Amino acid sequence: MSPALIGSLGLLALFVLVLLHIPLGFALALVGIVAFALQTSWGPALTFLASEPAQVLGSVDLAAVPMFLMMGAFVSAAGFSKDLYTAAAALLGHRRGGLAYATLGGSATFGAICGSSPATVATFTRIALPEMLQRGYEPGFSGATIAAGGALKALIPPSLSMILYCVVAQVYIFDIFLAAVVPAIMTLMANFLAVWLIARTLNSPAPAGPAITREEKIAALWDAGPAIGLILVVFVGLYSGVFTVNEAAAVAAVLSFLCLVFRHGFAVDLILRAFIDTAAVAGMIYVVLIGSAVFTYFISLAHLPEIIVGSVTAVDLPPPMIIGMILVIYLVLGAVFDELAAMVVTVPFALPVIVHLGYDPVWWGIINVVIVELGLIIPPVGMVVLIVHGMRPDISLRALYRGVAAFVVADAIVLALLVFFPRLTTWLPGLF
Repeated sequence: MSPALIGSLGLLALFVLVLLHIPLGFALALVGIVAFALQTSWGPALTFLASEPAQVLGSVDLAAVPMFLMMGAFVSAAGFSKDLYTAAAALLGHRRGGLAYATLGGSATFGAICGSSPATVATFTRIALPEMLQRGYEPGFSGATIAAGGALKALIPPSLSMILYCVVAQVYIFDIFLAAVVPAIMTLMANFLAVWLIARTLNSPAPAGPAITREEKIAALWDAGPAIGLILVVFVGLYSGVFTVNEAAAVAAVLSFLCLVFRHGFAVDLILRAFIDTAAVAGMIYVVLIGSAVFTYFISLAHLPEIIVGSVTAVDLPPPMIIGMILVIYLVLGAVFDELAAMVVTVPFALPVIVHLGYDPVWWGIINVVIVELGLIIPPVGMVVLIVHGMRPDISLRALYRGVAAFVVADAIVLALLVFFPRLTTWLPGLF
C-alpha cells in the first residue's frame, strides 16, 4: 500500500476507535504504531513505546500543566468559586442582568484557575443557577449564561489549552499568553454586551436584584480576597517577567495549597482528593500527548501534511475562504470531541496549511482555542450545555439552546474580527 493510502486508512481507523469510546491517547498510539510499522517494520515502530513516553514526561514545557491543575484542585477544595461569584454578585447583582454579568465574570475567572470548562460549568450550575432562579431569571437564559461563562476560560491565561497547543505546535508559551489578552477582553465584553441587550428586551429574562449595602459589598470582597490575590500574583508575576510560566505555575500551586490550609486547616481528605484529581487529569493529558507524538510520526512518514498543503494549493481558493472551511471543520469537531482531543488531533494537519498560507502560528493558536471553545456551546450538541441540562433536567434543552444563541453570535463576531484582523492578536507579542 502507498503511504497516502495507509495515512487515509489510519485516519479512518482513528475515528472508528474514538466512536467506539477507546480512550483517545491509546487510540492515537495504536493507530500510529500500526501504521508506522506498515510503512517500515515493527522494530522501529515499537521503540516509540519507550522513546515517546520518556520524551513527553521529560518535557520542561509540560511541567506547568500538573502544577496549574494542582492549583485548580486546591482552589476548588478551598471554595474559591463561591467566593468569586458572591463578590461579583454583590457588586453587580442590583443591576438589570447583574447576576448574569457576575456569572460570566466569576466562571471565566474561576475557569482560568480551574483549567476545565466542564468542571467550571458543573460548579457554577450548583452555585449560581439557584441564586439566579431565585431572583426571577429565566431558566434557559440562566443555564446558557453559565455554559457561556465556562467556555470563556480557555482564553484567559494561564490556560491549559494554550499550553498544550504550544507543546504540540512548538510555539513559545509566553507569546500565546500575550496574544490572548486582547481576544479575551473582546470576548468577555461581547458576552457582556449580549447580556446587556437581552436584559433590556420587553420581557426581560434578567431582572434587577435588590440593592446591596456597602458593608455587604466589602464583606463579600474580603471573603474573595485570597482568590483575587492569587490571581493577581500569577498574572502580575507572569506578565511583568518576574516569573517564567513554570515558575508562575509552581508559585500558584503553593499559594493555592496555603489558601486551602488557611481556610480549612490541614484537612487530609481535601488535600488527598486534590492530589487524586490532579493525578487523574494530568495522567490523561500525558497519555493523550504521548499518543499524539506517536501519531505525528506516522502522519509525517505518510506525508499527509504535505499532501494536504498540496491539495489546498491546487484548489487555488483565497486564504480567508480556506480558513473559513477549516473553521467549519473545527466547529463540527468541537461539538463532538472535548477541546483537548480536537486540538491534539487537528494541529498536525491544520498548522502546516496555516503556515503555508502565511499566517502566524501564534495567531492560529488563539483562533484554535476560540473555535474549539465555541464548539462547546454551539447547538445541536454543545458539551457544556448538555452538562447544565444533565444537572438540571427540569430546564429543557430547547430553552438552553435558545438562551445560548446570543452568546454564540457574540463569540462568532469576535472570531470573525480576529480572523479578518490578525493584528488584534499579534500586536501585543510584537510589542514585547
